[in-house]
Amino acid sequence: MLISHTYTIRPSEIKDAAQLMELDALVWDKHTSPAPFQWRSRQQYLQHCPPGSQLIAVQGERVCGYVGFYLPTGMPVNRHVYEINIAVHPHDRRCGIATALMDAMKQHAFEQGIIKLRLRVLSSNPGAIAFYKQCGFVTEGRLVSEFYIAGKYVDDILMSYFIQAKG
Repeated sequence: MLISHTYTIRPSEIKDAAQLMELDALVWDKHTSPAPFQWRSRQQYLQHCPPGSQLIAVQGERVCGYVGFYLPTGMPVNRHVYEINIAVHPHDRRCGIATALMDAMKQHAFEQGIIKLRLRVLSSNPGAIAFYKQCGFVTEGRLVSEFYIAGKYVDDILMSYFIQAKG
């Protein structure tokens, strides 16, 4: 658990579901996702994002942001990789929360024996791309014109970060 001046980072709990659903509705739109998350119910959300599948930043009881992680396939040969996604409440941006979440994710992955973090980002989201590069992610691939969003073709950029052993 990481504690800063204004927020704590901890694993998600069942009590966080409603706020995390609200955050998804605020953050994921045509600029950040090819298909914004539309949770039909709390049960559906919890099936897709069970407690502990996210590290969340909270101020008191208020969720400020999260980084979600999961094994991208069910295959044993791929259990060293986490696919991640990150979201920060619009009112909490530019406060270091995303960087702290990413640092906590790297540490959590290291502790779990994960050696690679991967993510996908739309080419129409240059702020996110710059943030991921700042965090040490590199482009592994690009699916050109993968999506047609709001009248424009958008590339899907595949980025990764390799966890380095400490010490």
